[in-house]
Amino acid sequence: MSIVVTAASGRLGRLAVLAVLDRGTDPANVVAGARDLTKIAGLAERGVRTAVIDYDDPATVEKAVSQGDTLVLVSGSDLANRDRQHAEVIAAATTTGAARLVYTSGLKADDTALPIAAMHLPTEEAVRAGGVPFTILRNGWYSENYARDIPTVRETGVLLSSTGQGVVASVSRQDLAEAIAAVVTTDGHENKTYELSGDIAWTYDELAAALSEVLGREVVHRNVSADEHRAILAGAGVPEQFVEMAVAVDAGLGAGAMGFRNGDLSRLIGRPTTPLIETLRTLV
Repeated sequence: MSIVVTAASGRLGRLAVLAVLDRGTDPANVVAGARDLTKIAGLAERGVRTAVIDYDDPATVEKAVSQGDTLVLVSGSDLANRDRQHAEVIAAATTTGAARLVYTSGLKADDTALPIAAMHLPTEEAVRAGGVPFTILRNGWYSENYARDIPTVRETGVLLSSTGQGVVASVSRQDLAEAIAAVVTTDGHENKTYELSGDIAWTYDELAAALSEVLGREVVHRNVSADEHRAILAGAGVPEQFVEMAVAVDAGLGAGAMGFRNGDLSRLIGRPTTPLIETLRTLV
């Protein structure tokens, strides 16, 4: 019986494989899946078995997953096709006799103001309907999401948002990877759903202060209305679809969609979650 991790060439998937190994799992009992095996050669060097797993080719799942295995389905990034892809992966794993499914969903997916979190619900329904014991890990907002903002903030000293005073309990990918490792290497997680968020919630004013510290310059949070935000981004040449996505995300964050905390993550990983500023330091 093996632990099969999909999307192991991605940042979360790779960290999850490494976290499973760090818990003392025999590498021979771990399968790292990716579309391109050259991208996970480093994991193979650790003794991990590798397999082609392509969300658009269920046959690859059937080849990679054996009876009794645990499949960790790391959510895909092809939003237009993701529901179908995930459903086909789940069906293929069920056909091969997988003993358990673990899915990385979105925080409070069934009660959220953030569309990108709610988009995970169809896959959650497919997991629950599959008839295989499951664990759903509802991942919160990545602290690493601010990597793309740092160059502009460093240059201008301004953190632009339309989040108002909404709070965000962000998490590091490493913490989430350790949560995956915890649930696949210990008992008692069958048919449970965990809400994974940071121990501390912060506002964008506090994010600006943290950026000031790590960048070594004053950073101010410029909070604007949704319409102002839209106009500023459009004026900077941002394509319309990305403008609307950014404004919608900030509206969700402003409504507190990523501010929920219940301690699930720190309990799973056995330590406090990584503070925002520690993750920011790794991004500069």
